Amino acid sequence: MRIAIDISQIVYEGTGVSRYVRNLVFSLLRHDTKNEYVLFGASLRKREVFLAFASSLKQYGSRVRLVAVPIPPTLMDLMWNVWHVIPAEWFVGPVDVFWSSDWTQPPLAIAHGITTVHDLSPYYFPKESHDRTELDVSRAHISPNIVGVQARRLAYVAKECGMIFCDSEATKTDFMKLFQVPDSRLVVVYPGFT
Repeated sequence: MRIAIDISQIVYEGTGVSRYVRNLVFSLLRHDTKNEYVLFGASLRKREVFLAFASSLKQYGSRVRLVAVPIPPTLMDLMWNVWHVIPAEWFVGPVDVFWSSDWTQPPLAIAHGITTVHDLSPYYFPKESHDRTELDVSRAHISPNIVGVQARRLAYVAKECGMIFCDSEATKTDFMKLFQVPDSRLVVVYPGFT
């Protein structure tokens, strides 16, 4: 099986989502010796972060391939969350599964879509999300338009992802309420320590 993972969020070093994505990749590669992985990263100015990360995975050999594209996150949001054009496979090639990151939800030609929903606080506390424009990068980087971005992305997640990992039972319950997604498509996977 060929699995694509959107690693775009690792460029925001020091954030929880960046650590989550890095550890997800390391853990999958360490425990899964059968499948191939395509790591997809989109960033206009931070391609070197993707290259360094891929370099740290050399021990896994040909099972891991990096596809880094020089496209800024705002354009990816437009392409995938607003217009919902250009399938992910156009960038990564044929894959069986595409795990999407916290920022964008691509259309998929054939692959099965999977994502992780960490929390839905922008829905429950939108004012706080809008008021926090730039925090110290060691804490988080929250854009003023995060509520809109997440609303667009999660609408496609609810329609198209066959499996949605949630960080907690509360997030799972919130997602079911907000998006009317059946329990069978939601799985609680607690973030672990590595």
